[in-house]
Amino acid sequence: MYRFFAACLLLAAFHASAASEPIPSYHGQRQRPLIAVVGDNLMTELVDFVVPYGVLKQADVADVLSVALDEGPMQMMPALRIQPEQSVATFDRQYPQGADYLIVPAVHHADDARLVQWVAAQAHKGATVVGVCDGVLVLGYAGLLHGKQATGHWYSEGQRQDDFPDTQWLRDRRYVSDGKVITTAGVTAALPVSLALVEAIAGPARAKAVAAQLGVNHWAADHDSSAFGLHTGDYATAAGNLLAVWGHEHLSIAVQPGVDDIALALRVDAWSRTFRSEVVAVADRTGPLRTRHGLLLLPDSTSAADSVPLGTRSGTAIEQLHSSLDAIAERYGVATARLVTQQLEYPSDLNQ
Repeated sequence: MYRFFAACLLLAAFHASAASEPIPSYHGQRQRPLIAVVGDNLMTELVDFVVPYGVLKQADVADVLSVALDEGPMQMMPALRIQPEQSVATFDRQYPQGADYLIVPAVHHADDARLVQWVAAQAHKGATVVGVCDGVLVLGYAGLLHGKQATGHWYSEGQRQDDFPDTQWLRDRRYVSDGKVITTAGVTAALPVSLALVEAIAGPARAKAVAAQLGVNHWAADHDSSAFGLHTGDYATAAGNLLAVWGHEHLSIAVQPGVDDIALALRVDAWSRTFRSEVVAVADRTGPLRTRHGLLLLPDSTSAADSVPLGTRSGTAIEQLHSSLDAIAERYGVATARLVTQQLEYPSDLNQ
């Protein structure tokens, strides 16, 4: 039943064509655009980072690089670790003209001076800067939102209005394009904006083909912001789950070379937001492994002992997200599944 309603509401949220709020077509100096997805080694939102990287790599319409402030692993939130391809210093040496597109996910310290300055420098060099979810805060601190229209995760609306009062904050949009600045609503808006970028670079036919592979039928900007926000019952669910320490679980998900990183990110992010469970990635060998789209994933363990295996899933990325939400509702209750969709800002019948 959940899958039926979720599919209907997903279609409703995406009902218009992507052309309803177009991202300008690519007109850069490079024949094949260069896209950097940048994060903070200390803490970067998992879906915000992995989904745009994976979608754009799968589309094969640009050269896409994973970048971090420093060399070394990047801790994702709420789970997993990734080894980025380059540090910002290495990127600057190799690409002094900068990126054509810079994707900025939510990070734990949005006002980090080094990150803010680097994002501002990339914009000055001509990059189109995409703030995914509360990556918009980084763009704000970088001075890129003055007089702009923008959006962000519903939860940060008050902070955004206070910190950046000269920005016109829009509701009811999964993404907003204003000049060379693009911003999105919460977490799962990474998916439609990534497809919109594919369309801007390579046209609607390529975007449609990639969307079909992911299980997405439309990727319009339309959104119902009124469906999102924590009610008294949600706070009670979160508190009850958090305080019921005897019911907390360690979950493990098996990973191997070639794992679908987009589906993995969506599944892990969902299961890690229940306030009752934490997820680790388990491999049958030590050392990093390369995902389907080329990310270097650093498994947490080679043993699933003392954890509950989540098991493997098949189907498109969207189908795997839906099956995870179904499983969360079955294991922890519908109220917890609703809490997860609220955090992910994912259109669902659970949001009613």
